[in-house]
Amino acid sequence: MVRPYAVTGGRTGAGEQQFDLIAVVVSELPDPELSPDAPEPPVGPEQARILGLCRGTPLSVAELAADLDLPVGVVRVLLGDLLAAGLIRVSRPVPPALLPDERILQEVLHGLRAL
Repeated sequence: MVRPYAVTGGRTGAGEQQFDLIAVVVSELPDPELSPDAPEPPVGPEQARILGLCRGTPLSVAELAADLDLPVGVVRVLLGDLLAAGLIRVSRPVPPALLPDERILQEVLHGLRAL
């Protein structure tokens, strides 16, 4: 068993990036079945597992932490390194202020039902 501070090299932050628990992570690496000659990136075992999990299926930060059995803080640091290296893409959730008001959605629903 490796201690979390050893996995992150003693770092506790993900740099300038902020990863929400529901942010979706996708690997930018090519599928090894489609590109068998593509070299594997020089990453640690935990980061390689993250890339493997996100290669075919987009996963949230919370799902990655659960699948890896690592604290969320450790996963955020590892994701920060992968993002800086250009190995992953992160889709952030829509801020609540940009979501439509529930009242407007109710009016649209009532209008559709009236048709």
